[in-house]
Amino acid sequence: MFLTLLLQAPAGGITQFLFPVAIAAVVYFFMIRPQQKRAATARKFRESLTKGATVVTIGGLHGKVVDVHEESVIVEVDRGTRLKFDRSAIAREVTPAAKAPVTTP
Repeated sequence: MFLTLLLQAPAGGITQFLFPVAIAAVVYFFMIRPQQKRAATARKFRESLTKGATVVTIGGLHGKVVDVHEESVIVEVDRGTRLKFDRSAIAREVTPAAKAPVTTP
């Protein structure tokens, strides 16, 4: 079907190149550019990790950062249980939720 549409177009002219350029622009603005922004944000977050931050790894493990090295971090997942992870394994930081006031009827 796509081929028949191209064959019906008049030969020559700028319209012949307009469609592929438009598709390339759509792919760039809707797929490539947002992915680059997410990667830059994740890189900036991993560089800014500090001691005491509560984090979640890409595997879903929750813990508190107790030591930060150049290429790795040490996360305490339980009292006395410390695990060493690459910085790239940290997915996000968890912010403590505000406690809702308890109301009694």
